[in-house]
Amino acid sequence: MQQYDVIVIGGGPGGLAAAYPLAQAGKKVLVVERDLWGGTCPNYGCDPKKMLYSAVQAKSYAARMTSAGLNGIPDINWPKLMAFKRAYTRTVPNGTRSGVTGAGMIAVDGEARFIDERTIAVGQDQYEGQDIIIATGVQPVLPNIRGQELIKTSRDFLDMDQLPQRVAFIGAGYVSMELANIAAEAGAEVHVIMHGDRALRAFPEDAVTALQKAMKNAHIHFHENIELTSVEQVTHGLRLAAKGFTLDVQQVFAAMGRRPDDQLHLNRAHIKTNAHGIVVNEFLQTSAPHVYAIGDVVDKKAPKLTPVAGFEGRYVAEHLLGAKASIRYPAIPTTVYGTLEISKVGLSPAEVAGDARYIVKTENTTHWYTYNRTQESFASVTVVEERATKLIVGAIVVSSSAESLVNLLTLAINTKTPADQVLKMIFAYPSEASDLDYLV
Repeated sequence: MQQYDVIVIGGGPGGLAAAYPLAQAGKKVLVVERDLWGGTCPNYGCDPKKMLYSAVQAKSYAARMTSAGLNGIPDINWPKLMAFKRAYTRTVPNGTRSGVTGAGMIAVDGEARFIDERTIAVGQDQYEGQDIIIATGVQPVLPNIRGQELIKTSRDFLDMDQLPQRVAFIGAGYVSMELANIAAEAGAEVHVIMHGDRALRAFPEDAVTALQKAMKNAHIHFHENIELTSVEQVTHGLRLAAKGFTLDVQQVFAAMGRRPDDQLHLNRAHIKTNAHGIVVNEFLQTSAPHVYAIGDVVDKKAPKLTPVAGFEGRYVAEHLLGAKASIRYPAIPTTVYGTLEISKVGLSPAEVAGDARYIVKTENTTHWYTYNRTQESFASVTVVEERATKLIVGAIVVSSSAESLVNLLTLAINTKTPADQVLKMIFAYPSEASDLDYLV
């Protein structure tokens, strides 16, 4: 049996964020990957999605500027856009695997499964690790209905040779909303099938309302309170059915969230799990003391995002190299990308409602110079301040470039910079940052 100091299960951003510093510190490290090296984000997740958005946002910007001197709105050529995306993604697996081996680690391809809390098997081979890190991510959830095998996932959407004329997305979370925007801007008729009547439940309702309005203006159709019962093949595509509801489309994609799979045989290592993932303590240790878990596979309050997985991976590496402190997360921004974006960070207005310790400032910022210059149809900024200290503790931004401003506000939160100190800073002018004078 081959023995290692650390075995990392998962060759994505989280696992590799742990593996590299451990290898650099002289640890003998084995990394196992069952799918594409690099993981979900760079291969079929956030990175390729945002590459598609490069064209979508350019088209939207051009459309807004037709009233301000620009003639014509460009069309999106889906095959060329996909070729642009593939030029990036096709290099990721080999490049990632080569990086692992080039750093002196051992890379193994295949499905890992636990034998006990210090031993895994991959195929017929067994490997023992003094410590093991689980960084396997999660898998898309499909509705448990008749015809389930006909439903595709976001991975399929992000690698289509041709865009179907009529598509449906099951679910109204951030993945569904983002992909729906891409499909609509690229020319498809788009339908979003909602189990309830509220999209993006993790985001403030007024911000979501603004986003849905923009999406409806882009001719995206929302079907609320639909409990699908079947998907079946028909002459020209697929038919979705529920009580009192039918919809014919050419392709349907599930975007109902993700969950851990059960291929690791965690019970053999006595690792506790629940419906939300692997249970860990404040050191990201599982119920098996020599097994750690990081990234989306973990049951946690922190957002399940790629940079969070990387943060956790670096933390576990430091812990294994002797650091004693428990993990502490900074304020973490989350963005729903689109032609209109929603970004949030820190405490929300709902969380501080009725609490006299906080002040909530909300402003429709469509009139700000920046958003007027880019002809935004709607923009808003909300800042949550601690009344006694004037510290910024939360923010929500809605605009076509919300990610930029929320990153600045995240920096203010994590550095504990009071709002009045932000006013004393000189930013590049004119810009979103310099426009903050109007708010704080």
